[in-house]
Amino acid sequence: MKHRKIAAGIGIAAVAALALTSCSAGPDAGADAAELETLTIMAPYLSTNAPEDGNQFETAIEDEIGVDLDITWVPNSSYGDKVNITLAGDDLPQVMVIQGKDPGFVRNAEAGAFWDLTEYLEDYENLKTTFPQVQHSSSINGKVYGIFRSRDVMREAVIIRKDWLANLGLEMPTTTDELYEVAKAFTENDPDGNGAADTYGLIIPKWPGTIGTNSPWDAIETWYGAGNRWTERDGELVPNFTTDEWLEAVQFERQLVEDGVVNADYATFDSAKWNEPFLTGKGGIIIDVHSRAGQLMSLLKEQDPEGFQNYVDVTGNLEGPDGELNALPTAGYSGFLAIPKAQVKTKEQLRSVLEVLNQLNSEEVGPLLNNGIEGVTYELEGDLAVGIDSASQVDKDTSAAYAQLGTNVTGFQGYLPKQASEYEQEMYDKRKEIEASDLESAVYDPSAAYVSKTYVSKGAQLDTIVADARIQYIAGQLDLDGLQDAIDLWRSSGGDDVIAEINELADADS
Repeated sequence: MKHRKIAAGIGIAAVAALALTSCSAGPDAGADAAELETLTIMAPYLSTNAPEDGNQFETAIEDEIGVDLDITWVPNSSYGDKVNITLAGDDLPQVMVIQGKDPGFVRNAEAGAFWDLTEYLEDYENLKTTFPQVQHSSSINGKVYGIFRSRDVMREAVIIRKDWLANLGLEMPTTTDELYEVAKAFTENDPDGNGAADTYGLIIPKWPGTIGTNSPWDAIETWYGAGNRWTERDGELVPNFTTDEWLEAVQFERQLVEDGVVNADYATFDSAKWNEPFLTGKGGIIIDVHSRAGQLMSLLKEQDPEGFQNYVDVTGNLEGPDGELNALPTAGYSGFLAIPKAQVKTKEQLRSVLEVLNQLNSEEVGPLLNNGIEGVTYELEGDLAVGIDSASQVDKDTSAAYAQLGTNVTGFQGYLPKQASEYEQEMYDKRKEIEASDLESAVYDPSAAYVSKTYVSKGAQLDTIVADARIQYIAGQLDLDGLQDAIDLWRSSGGDDVIAEINELADADS
């Protein structure tokens, strides 16, 4: 269906020429938006089959925004390659889902291939974010080249065997010291009452990422006040592992291992099996995202439908030894919607695209992107969404694909899911309350916006130096001098250059 008259003269140019076109077009709040009839988009889909043209979900969205959507759907598994191919060609959409700040996107953005939206988004009520720290983190050296796709900012939690706490007369920990005491009691005081020394406190897997990838170790280090990947000390941004607080934290982590309150195979334990010791009554504490508590409850419900509510409790981030709450956030986003200059050449055309994206993040369209169509994929019970089990798989997959277009930069635009039982709803609500409370104490990575050229070229090698040394120190294979030697090696191998470049970029952005 055709809703609005399209502006004439929207041409296509090769990406190589983008730096030479429209570079002088700056923000102009008084500029009239060129009217759009169709918005072209490239986006990934995660299911087996792409949405069919003219499906009911797309039609419902079009009816709300008054513009037709022409979407090129690409399988998620090949989406990165498709982005690179598209950027190298001359047939670009007006909007592209970009999944992260990979070097190719950074180079193209800084060469002028995408609109710098930094000064534009404030003009649109649904694009003016309520998460400015996340928007800055998603930027490239302080310049916003896309509308970030919001994800839960605060997810860190401590998940504990509720029955073990009750058996030992213990309370949920609120500090790292209390975490140690509970983990020690779970290891030594027979929390399951079977008379055997066959339990331990913390379940920690081999982590697939390096320092600053939200592992349980990273969480503890943030709680100790070391910052989140990077931190500010004496007016300079520095990696958290160069701080005294980080060294104190890893000594605490080493004590956890030496005292046997962590699974002995933490350095090799497969993270895909993380739930198993909790479910089988071998380990009692998991430090991970709070949604894992929901997974565990569902699995325990299968094992014990009558008593599953007795096994799982959850709390949020813990206070460190200084009595402060330093909560570890996620990045808060998963890619962004970027606007190529090859297809959108003028300020007026840019504003017409932004107006459509503004409508896509409205209260009216949000549920269509995040929940689907009422009566097709969900029903409402109060203000909660209940999925319709009998909905076809095609409808479920198609609805899920359109969530890729959601930004939610002013908060989640849709209906939260109703849980299966009163207890599960109570626990879900508790998790959301913890999330909101901890968000007030979030410690954001102050370096997240900045792209160090040295780190781009050497980061993979640099990352392993201290990460490997941390595990070796925790395991007792290195002493503090050896750990410090690894930090010095990081510095001399290019780390000092990374620090200098990050600070130069931060100073230019201030």
